Amino acid sequence: MKNKGVLFLVQAAMIAAVYVVLTFVFAPISFGGVQVRISEALTILPIFTPAAIPGLFVGCLLGNFLGGAVLWDVLCGSIATLIGAVFTYLLRKHSRFLAPLPPILSNTLIVPFVLRYAYGTMLPISLLMVTVGVGEILSCGGLGLLLAAVLGKYRTQIFKNFAAGQQ
Repeated sequence: MKNKGVLFLVQAAMIAAVYVVLTFVFAPISFGGVQVRISEALTILPIFTPAAIPGLFVGCLLGNFLGGAVLWDVLCGSIATLIGAVFTYLLRKHSRFLAPLPPILSNTLIVPFVLRYAYGTMLPISLLMVTVGVGEILSCGGLGLLLAAVLGKYRTQIFKNFAAGQQ
């Protein structure tokens, strides 16, 4: 590959676009106190490419902004996804099964405060942590690990074909 910077930008943009699309396709369950954001399954992608870190951040930022979220949700929710993506990247060499843990934890600890103070959700923060945490476990832990297994199986083939198209 002659220009790795272009590949990085293309991968990041593709991940951001897929995140936004999944957020909107599943909009009824992507927002609110009880949510299973299917697009959060993509937070597993930093184990495959560092381009996923900015891709996930921008995708979450755009998904929240275009979805009509308040400013605090746009910023804090996107930062929670960014934190999760960075730590998933850092865990990539240790265990694929630990990779979903950072986004689960960061969103479980940050998003309930946004729901409570930015939206005025009257549920206790502890209950919001449970509902957000369960949603993250389903999307990041369940769907994310399934996605990692599928991509891991075809990783060489996918990246080989993608790189060949760039030359």
